[in-house]
Amino acid sequence: MTQQLIDHPSLWIERLARFGYISKGIVYGIVGLLAVQVAFGTGGRTTDTKGALQTIVSQPFGKLLLAIVAVGLIGYVLWRFIQAIKDPENKGTDAKGLAVRVGYAVNGLIYAGLAVSAVQIVLGSGGGSSNSTEDWTARLLSQPFGQWLVGTGGAFIIGLGFYQLYKAFTAKFQRKLNLSELTDTERNGVISICRFGLLARGVVFCIIGWFLIQAATQYDASAAGGLDEALQTLAQQPYGSWLLGIVAFGLVAYGIYLLVLARYSNIIRNS
Repeated sequence: MTQQLIDHPSLWIERLARFGYISKGIVYGIVGLLAVQVAFGTGGRTTDTKGALQTIVSQPFGKLLLAIVAVGLIGYVLWRFIQAIKDPENKGTDAKGLAVRVGYAVNGLIYAGLAVSAVQIVLGSGGGSSNSTEDWTARLLSQPFGQWLVGTGGAFIIGLGFYQLYKAFTAKFQRKLNLSELTDTERNGVISICRFGLLARGVVFCIIGWFLIQAATQYDASAAGGLDEALQTLAQQPYGSWLLGIVAFGLVAYGIYLLVLARYSNIIRNS
């Protein structure tokens, strides 16, 4: 196997990418399952991706499990940077292609932070549950044109949310999947779950973006919020348990979508 990895360096890149999708899927699945419990009044809690890491480490053999997830997250980060720099998907260097590749890099940086938190928790040296969204919003607001920066960031995240909704409605993501080994019924079921997951993530992104716009207009970092606060906001609305339950199941579905990517994605072998 070692010689095979040396002769075909793209093989280890592909395995890292697939392992990365699995780890990210596990994290989102845990967030969704905990929120489902809240919606049904059977325990659980609303949390974000860092909270999911804390949940993993609290299980039997938790540090070992979290260490495995951390390795996967590092693999995901490396894959995102490879997508941004080497462009294995041939996005190109026009405006649209560069925007996509920059998005890959930004996504890689975000999950690099999550991977660092996972390693810190394993080592017992941090990775606490402080509101990182509020912290960096406060730092941005303190800069020149800080309100514009935060507001633009909020608008950008809402744009990402609408892009997730677009992906869900068009289902173009299935072009990257090799589902030929599935029956038509199985294929339709997989695609439906993936679309539901993308819809839920799009809704959450729009709420988070709105939080940032509110923080900018009010010049108040405490108005900013992440995934945890978005779920709490849903729970506080009329029919909040229903809304939270739907989105929570959607986040579980998004975790499944990532597992589907890990298993069936046509990851470029000449990356």
